[in-house]
Amino acid sequence: MISTVDEAFLRRAIDIAARAVAEGDAPYGSLLTGPDGTVLAEAHNTVRRDDDITAHPELKLARWAARELAPETAAGTTLYTSCQPCGMCTGGIVRSGIGRVVFALTTEQLVALNPRSGAWPTVPQDGPALFEEARVPIEGYYRPS
Repeated sequence: MISTVDEAFLRRAIDIAARAVAEGDAPYGSLLTGPDGTVLAEAHNTVRRDDDITAHPELKLARWAARELAPETAAGTTLYTSCQPCGMCTGGIVRSGIGRVVFALTTEQLVALNPRSGAWPTVPQDGPALFEEARVPIEGYYRPS
């Protein structure tokens, strides 16, 4: 359920996205609030500026949360973002321990507004393979002698 407080933070994320465009960056913005509702960090998309395909604001904030917050604090945070996080960002959010995500536009809405944003190819994946060999470094790391 999205509250009026959530809507206020989403408007701030949209404002961050608009500022990004004014700075020559792509139109995506995000912010992370703590368990008490204070803004902990903000970010916008700098993929072009940084020549870094991972420079999405959601992933930047997930990295920040993983570095700077204790797991119990991260679990109480909310990430507000102008668009639904992509798969890459979703993975980072999950691994960071962020507790909740609230977004303005769905991926489908974004693609309707910008059809090129849905034009990513599917990359074939083959596997699993070589289980007995691949398990050695994993077991060595997680089950040291």
